[in-house]
Amino acid sequence: MNETFMKEKPVFPLILSMALPMIISMLVNSLYNIVDSFFVAQISEDAMTALSLVYPVQNLINAAAIGFGVGINAVIALHLGAGAKKKADAAAFHGLILSAVHGVIAMAVSILIMPSFLRMFTSSETVIDLGVRYSNIAFSFSLIIMLGLFFEKLFQSVGMMKETMISLLSGCITNIILDPVLIFGIGFFPEMGIEGAALATGIGQVVTLVIYLVLYAVRPMSVRIRKKEFVWDGKMALRLYAIGIPATLNLALSSLLVSCLNAMLAVYSQSYVVILGIYYKLQTFLYLPANGIVQGIRPIIGYNYGAGEYKRVKSIYRITLGLSGLIMAFGTIICMTAAGPLIGLFTENPETVQAGGTALRIISAGFIISSVSVTTSGALEGLGKGTQSLVISLCRYVVVILPAAFFLSRILGPNGVFHAFWVTETVTAAAAFLVYRKSVKLTA
Repeated sequence: MNETFMKEKPVFPLILSMALPMIISMLVNSLYNIVDSFFVAQISEDAMTALSLVYPVQNLINAAAIGFGVGINAVIALHLGAGAKKKADAAAFHGLILSAVHGVIAMAVSILIMPSFLRMFTSSETVIDLGVRYSNIAFSFSLIIMLGLFFEKLFQSVGMMKETMISLLSGCITNIILDPVLIFGIGFFPEMGIEGAALATGIGQVVTLVIYLVLYAVRPMSVRIRKKEFVWDGKMALRLYAIGIPATLNLALSSLLVSCLNAMLAVYSQSYVVILGIYYKLQTFLYLPANGIVQGIRPIIGYNYGAGEYKRVKSIYRITLGLSGLIMAFGTIICMTAAGPLIGLFTENPETVQAGGTALRIISAGFIISSVSVTTSGALEGLGKGTQSLVISLCRYVVVILPAAFFLSRILGPNGVFHAFWVTETVTAAAAFLVYRKSVKLTA
C-alpha cells in the first residue's frame, strides 16, 4: 500500500477521508457506552454506582493501551514519511511485544486491587460486591484490549481507516446485541446481571481483535510484523515510550480526576457519584467523535511532518480545530435543551434527575472551548511531541480542575464541582494555544 497520498491529496478531503470512518466508529462506540450503562441501570442504582466506581480503572487500562498505541502510530508514521520502511517494521514488532506485556500486567494488577479500590469510595457491601463481580470478568480481557488497540494503531498509521472502522464497528455492535441478552437472560442464555455486561464487553473486544487478525493476514500492508528480522532495539522501545507514556498519562489523568471528584461528591450524596458517572457516559457521545477526527489526523500530520511538509501540518491543525468545534457546538445545544431527559435514561430517581440535569447544563458550557485542548493534544502527539501534549492534559485534569473543584464546592456546594469543568476548559484552551504556537515554530 502506498501512503504518499497523505502528502499529495488536498488537505480537507484528506482529513474527511481519514476521519469519517473513525467518527462513525466512535459514534457507535459512544452508543455502546450509553446502551451498556442504560441496561446496567435497569438492574439497580447500586449497579450503576458500581459501574461508575469501576470506570476510572477501566479508563486507566484503556489509557495505557491507547496511549502506547499513539506512540506506535506516531513512530511508524514518522518513519514512513521519512522513507525508513525497515524502521517502521521494527517499531511495529516492538509495539506488539510490549503491548502483550502491558496486557498481562494490567489484568493481574487491576483484578488484585479492585476490592480495596472500591472501599475507598463506598461502604456499601452491595456496591462493592457488584463492582468486584463486574471487574473480575471485564479485566480478564486486558490482554485482548491491548492487542486490539495495537492493531488499531498499526492500521491507522498506514491510513487504513476503513479496515479500522469495520473492526471497531463489529466489536461494538456485538457488544450492544449481547448486553441485554446476557444481562437479563434472553432466550436460552442465563440471566447473568452485571457479570453479563462485563462478558458482553469482553466478547465484543475479542471479535474486534479477530477481525484485525484476519484483515492483517489477507490485506496488503506496507508495514509488517517481521519476526525473522527482529532484533531488540532499546532505542526504538524508548522512542515508543517517549511518545506513548505522555499520551497514556494524558488519558489516564481523567481516571485520577474522576476518582478525586467522586471523593468530593460522595461527601454530599451517593447520587452525585451516579450523576458524574452518567455524565462521563454521555460525554463520550461528543468527545469520542471529536477524538475520531483527531485519530484520523494523527497519521497524516505525523507523515507530513516526517516528509517536511510543514505548511500542510498547520493546515491540518486548523481544519481539525474547526471540525471539532462544530461537534462540540452540537453537543452544547443538546445538553442545554434536553439535560433532564438524558439523565432520566439512567435513573428514575426524580431528585437525581433534577440534580443531574443542572450538572449537565453547567458542564456543557465548556464544551465548545474544550475543542482547542482536544485538537491541540492530538496534533502534538501526532507530531511526536508527547511532552507538550502532556502539559495541556495536566492543566485540564489536575492543575486547574482539582483546585477549582475543591474551592468552588466550598462556595457553591456540589454544583461547584461541575462549574469547575467550564472554568478549567477556558484556562486550558489558552494554555493549549500558547503551547502549540511555541511548538509549531520548531517545524517551520
